Amino acid sequence: MKVLVTDGLAKEGIEKLLQEGFDVVSKKLDHEELLKEISNYDALIVKSATKVSADVINSAKKLKIVGRAGVGTDNIDIDAAAEEGIIVKSAPYGGSNSVAELTIGLMFALSRNIPQAYTSLRIDKKWEKKKYEGTELSGKTLGVIGCGRIGRRVAHIAKHGLDMNVIGFDIFPIKEYGIYFVSMDEILGKSDYVTLHAPKQKRAIIGEEELKKMKKTAYLIDTSRGGNVDEEALYDALKERRIAGAALDVYTKEAKEGQHFENKLFGLENFIGTSHLGASTKEGQSKTAVEMADVIINFLKEGDWTNAINIGEEIETEKKPTYNLFVTHANVPGMFGKIADTFGKYKINLIGLPSRIIGDKAITIFKAQQEIDNKIINEIRSIEGIYRVTF
Repeated sequence: MKVLVTDGLAKEGIEKLLQEGFDVVSKKLDHEELLKEISNYDALIVKSATKVSADVINSAKKLKIVGRAGVGTDNIDIDAAAEEGIIVKSAPYGGSNSVAELTIGLMFALSRNIPQAYTSLRIDKKWEKKKYEGTELSGKTLGVIGCGRIGRRVAHIAKHGLDMNVIGFDIFPIKEYGIYFVSMDEILGKSDYVTLHAPKQKRAIIGEEELKKMKKTAYLIDTSRGGNVDEEALYDALKERRIAGAALDVYTKEAKEGQHFENKLFGLENFIGTSHLGASTKEGQSKTAVEMADVIINFLKEGDWTNAINIGEEIETEKKPTYNLFVTHANVPGMFGKIADTFGKYKINLIGLPSRIIGDKAITIFKAQQEIDNKIINEIRSIEGIYRVTF
């Protein structure tokens, strides 16, 4: 099978795919080139630069999976992919620690005025100690908005490494995370530092109204997705000193590597910005590449649907119970078809048939949505090559 990588992938991921027998092509393509070439590939791996639009999906005659080497999938038309039966999967774990560490780094930079003091010494040749007096993180309250993998890692470092008080807000708060969950208003009103780790939203999470609820001495950090903070509202709040400062690693409009980039927030001394560096560490890129390779391998070779973004949910067994039939049968071609045909004859819908090989035999669990009566069981037992049937 052929895998196309258009935005680069660390060598560890490429090597793993090659070791598993995949034909891997890694090259940068513009949109028109991608449209011409995509029909030759079974899998496409992208980061954030390649736009996998509906016309790309419609040109992908063999494509089975689009893998996003990272978290966000806003550059992929996931609905168009679903319509064509192409799944979209991400590799969300590899860069989690890198993003968490950058978040903590930005908190330190804001608190101690590190970029401003550096610029003063390097550019202005001024020794300004009093002007850049800072504040400690220890003992302060950190409010985490979005308590997924990255948010939890930030909370852990802040609480156990920096002695900060941590509170969190999440649409689906889970007590087992060990975070004290509060309302959004409490996060904004009580926190000395507010950090965002939520997926891309349709509207800004932090806008004018939210900024008004923050302490005048508070800092805002966003390493999540561009647009989660209303940049115009943030500019006004910083300029008017309604909050102490802010640091962004993501923006509503971002540039490509090496291109010119302008944002008026950089004209404010109480603002710090980085160029979407979240997962950009050697370790993070390596772990993400290996994770992405595993995602592709496990789907194409094993049919692993875990964490598919656009192909719906597994059958909810609590609401729709399954009825399992355990069948030991000869490990020869045609056995699955004969057994499945029997279920079909009695209008029984199968939703899965996990199987394992033992010598010249196989044990398969036929998972059905309706009850299985003795008539079906006896008919399956009568099939040549069936050794044992239990339920």
